[in-house]
Amino acid sequence: MQCELCGAPIVGPSKTIQIEGAELCVCVRCAKHGTEVQQSRRRGAPQKKPGLAAPQASRRRPRDVFDLMEGELVDDYADRIRAAREEKEWSTLDLAQAIKERELLVKKIEKGDLIPEDDVRKKLERALGIRLIDSAEDSTSTGGPGRVTMTVGDVISFKKSRK
Repeated sequence: MQCELCGAPIVGPSKTIQIEGAELCVCVRCAKHGTEVQQSRRRGAPQKKPGLAAPQASRRRPRDVFDLMEGELVDDYADRIRAAREEKEWSTLDLAQAIKERELLVKKIEKGDLIPEDDVRKKLERALGIRLIDSAEDSTSTGGPGRVTMTVGDVISFKKSRK
């Protein structure tokens, strides 16, 4: 396996980091250039035994990438989590026990070293009563009908060219 940042062969465990929204599988030396993303637990899950096949009575449609999109994680997620935890007067251990995760994971997320996966993010939101997703509904104007919103055409002035 090669590092997706420097191209060198990866010796030992690889790191998954995020740089400007792109997730990359990199070597340990290049991991400092981005924010480490939590590894999925499903990768290490035991495989099904080949003799036991699940019934295929109900076939579901394949999931699309857009089905999974809820919005963007806010930039100050670490500060929001820390502030909400301190407001409840919880230690990192108390929060970890409340969401049934390891304390080290909570500490890394609070420092901003690790971006939480969706399941951990949802647990944090539920336990602390905060929102960590910046969704499209939150950023749109809540003006009623007849309310005029600004568009690109309001900002740009066009020059007429003479031919």
